[in-house]
Amino acid sequence: MIEITVQNAAIEYLKDLGYQHREGNSLNRDLKKVVLEKELRDFLLSTYPDVPATAINEALAGFTQHSGMDLDHRNRDFHRKLTQGISVSWKDKNGKELAKHIYPINYREPEQNQFICADEVKVIGKNSRRADLVIFINGLPLIVFEFKNMFDAEVGVDNAHRQIGHYLQDIPQLFDFNAITIVSDGMQTLHGMYNSSLKWFAPWKSLKGDDIKQETELQLETLLNGLFPKATLLNYIQNFIFHEDHNGKIIKKGAKYHQYWGIQKAVESAVENIKPKGDGRLGVIWHTQGSGKSISMAILTGILRQMPEMKNPTIVIQVDRSDLDQQLYENFVLAKDLVGDVQHADTTEELRNLLHSDGGGVIFTTIEKFRLKDLETGKETRHPVLSERYNLIIMADEAHRTQYGFHDGGFAQNLRRALPNASFIGFTGTPVDSKDADTQMVFGPTLHSYDIEQAVKDGATVPIYYEPKMVPLNIKAAYSAQLDEIEDDEDNPSNAVWAAIEDAAGAQSRVEKVAGDILEHFLARTATLEGKAMVVCMSRRNCVKMYDALTALDGCPEIAVIMTGNISKDPPEWNKHIRTKDAMEAIKKRFRNPADPLKMVIVRDMWLTGFDAPIIHTMYVDKIMKGHNLMQAIARVNRVFEDKPSGLVVDFIGISGYLAEATKKYTSGGGRGKPAVDIEMAVNLCFEQLETVKELMGGFSMEEIDQMDDREKLRWSKKVINDLLQTDPITDNFLREERKLSELVSMTSSDKRIWEIQDDVAIIQKIRKTIRKIKFPPGPQREKNERIKDLISKSLESQEIVDLAKMYDLDKIDISIIDDRFQATVKEKGDENVKIELLRRIINDELRVRMPKNIKKARRLRDELEKILSNYHKNSLDSIAAIKHLLDIADEFQQDDIRTKQLGLTEDELAFYDLLSANEKILNKAGPIQDLVHKVVDSVKKNLQLDWTKKEDARAAIRLAVKKELRGKVPFSELDNLLKEVIEQAEGQYRDWPVEA
Repeated sequence: MIEITVQNAAIEYLKDLGYQHREGNSLNRDLKKVVLEKELRDFLLSTYPDVPATAINEALAGFTQHSGMDLDHRNRDFHRKLTQGISVSWKDKNGKELAKHIYPINYREPEQNQFICADEVKVIGKNSRRADLVIFINGLPLIVFEFKNMFDAEVGVDNAHRQIGHYLQDIPQLFDFNAITIVSDGMQTLHGMYNSSLKWFAPWKSLKGDDIKQETELQLETLLNGLFPKATLLNYIQNFIFHEDHNGKIIKKGAKYHQYWGIQKAVESAVENIKPKGDGRLGVIWHTQGSGKSISMAILTGILRQMPEMKNPTIVIQVDRSDLDQQLYENFVLAKDLVGDVQHADTTEELRNLLHSDGGGVIFTTIEKFRLKDLETGKETRHPVLSERYNLIIMADEAHRTQYGFHDGGFAQNLRRALPNASFIGFTGTPVDSKDADTQMVFGPTLHSYDIEQAVKDGATVPIYYEPKMVPLNIKAAYSAQLDEIEDDEDNPSNAVWAAIEDAAGAQSRVEKVAGDILEHFLARTATLEGKAMVVCMSRRNCVKMYDALTALDGCPEIAVIMTGNISKDPPEWNKHIRTKDAMEAIKKRFRNPADPLKMVIVRDMWLTGFDAPIIHTMYVDKIMKGHNLMQAIARVNRVFEDKPSGLVVDFIGISGYLAEATKKYTSGGGRGKPAVDIEMAVNLCFEQLETVKELMGGFSMEEIDQMDDREKLRWSKKVINDLLQTDPITDNFLREERKLSELVSMTSSDKRIWEIQDDVAIIQKIRKTIRKIKFPPGPQREKNERIKDLISKSLESQEIVDLAKMYDLDKIDISIIDDRFQATVKEKGDENVKIELLRRIINDELRVRMPKNIKKARRLRDELEKILSNYHKNSLDSIAAIKHLLDIADEFQQDDIRTKQLGLTEDELAFYDLLSANEKILNKAGPIQDLVHKVVDSVKKNLQLDWTKKEDARAAIRLAVKKELRGKVPFSELDNLLKEVIEQAEGQYRDWPVEA
């Protein structure tokens, strides 16, 4: 069971998809070159028989020689030629000039291309290297796989990714042609771009777009069967990969699975529903904030522009506000390779002139530019028709209320009058169902959803946690009652309720209190986790007050206020906070730069939508926000960044109710996952978990340890470790419970109450380190979540009390306390929402481990789990009932363990016992069923061999051996059915033999 096992499995999957397999040393090529030139030439000759050999040679040279001083520029040059083709010209015998546009791949007819997967492909560069697996399409080496041994506990996909980095140095010529890079250890399988860091590599979790495969162990199979069918792969290569030029630095990007399938459904809908064939409502793509919506919009635009049936369409990218318009426009400019040139309508007049044109293209505008104009004869009473073309597609970003302004003179009505035959598609991360409008009524049905829960699972975004730190507002009760009635866009001084809230929030004593809490919290948070923060205030006036209060405090880092200005109305002292457009761009760059000393910004509305700064990990909220505005705002902290485990929203004004309401709207549309989890619940769980772990250690108190001398501390720690190492179950239980504690402490470390238990946790973590070192001696160390691990172990006092690593003369251990399986104890009442999530994860982990050992039961329990969670998310099952049902499932696991011991069975015999005892009525035997179980399992194990499930003769041998044990004990008419069930269980349980043996 070595690395080649995973590699060979990939080859088998690819052969099933119609790929030819060749051994790397059988390829006909110069080892210093990577293109199979004969195969490429043969393809060009057969595809373009009317092109003479001299022109074919010219095309061959074009596809194999690329311009660019470095690898990234050469890769971009090749990718353009790969996807857009090249033109060749020649003269016929009469001297007439002829030309042809040639592609190296037939994208319309996938089966007309040659797909070769070759293993152990040797390439000679600065050093000689062997690529594990390379896919050649028409001789071009477009896909590189790097595998690691699934059965080696010391290596994983990070090692495979690191090896790709070495290949880039040693054999860069291979990556001149690379479209996709795959790294896999058999469990995890991730796809990405060759020059991306590992955090941007991702699993492919869907075969058709509507199914999601969560099982880690199926990632290789799902990626190959989901992305590598020939038509899908060619579509992805042609349309879903692009290069961005950031002032000479090339960044290559490729779509994730949710973007691919969402866009595919949008393309299909456009073909079916564009006017005049359909009603012009192309649908809605609902992908949660931070999951790459702008990239999806750019890719879709590029595809629609290239489709012949769209007849050179004009795509109008239409947004709500100018700041969103500018950022999205800049993203499209970066994706020029996909979308071509884009035009920006800065004025209403420019927009009207651009739309009068008959040519295709991409136009950016805000919806307010569809306004009625002031003319010399007075204001327009009706918006003029600008174009009656049918190949006009309006792509709306963050489709919400401005899209529903169908009253006379409303922007949405004007847009439809201006472009009566246009079709519409909406993109949103925050679906809105307002009182007077419905997203689907305007844009059509939801084509594809990618919700908060799935984005967090995939690592496309980080989870957001919620921490209440309310500082009361001194307002009249009547205003509090009316606050719920305010729409979230009525925040202006003319609204009496909003003005009262703003005044109360901006009271000097309150601002100073909030500022002190913010600074204390931020300094504590950044002591263990590098990052930046955003403070959100009710008004510009309050922003300035908060700035003054924060900067007056000792230890305050550099802060900036981000707001618009009005010179005629603003006080002179605000002038330092007002910036020109260029100055605003400069401060954006500073804030996005992790190394820049600007650590915090204070905002009112600016930067709450359409502004991405992945370095932000904390948002301090002192402004009432609701609905989509709230959801968009908190998404500023959900972007993935280096070792950032999560984002945190700290609430000073009381938005929890609005957050719950926004969540209700979100989940009512079919999405799952809470936008934020209440940190109060996690704190309570943390204290509970601390007591659980201390009890496992025999109990201790810091006061007692403080009074010990070094010899007593050494004796105490050795006794604790020896007690915990008595048996494997005791050790495993301690390690499991300690991990839950460390994860909870990491999540809640900014809360003052947690500071009080830092010393206790530090001691527990040091005990854990020593036990792991003894029980699992480490191999090569791996850097993983370096700044996050052992956050609490920084207490100097604790290290002086019990530094077990020094006592046992052990090397420092690299064990991260952040684990993708977040678990915690569920006890008594309270904290139901968090406990349901924690129980779900625990049960999923147990199912993953137990599935092979009892396939039928695991399937039943998984179905039950999904049904419980589905009913809970639909509000048809309350939280108490959901927890009870989940605990019932957990109890079945415990009962299985108890029964295994009581029946005198081994762990892997229990499933066979259940299977036979379920058929007890048809068994004809004396004595306990356990005797027959022992014989059946022994007969299976004795006949196991490597890859037995793929070998019919090996399967037949096992069937025969089991049949011998059952013959005479089972009626002949029932024998085959029972035998089939036994073999199915054996396949699940012993598929990976001899690992299981």
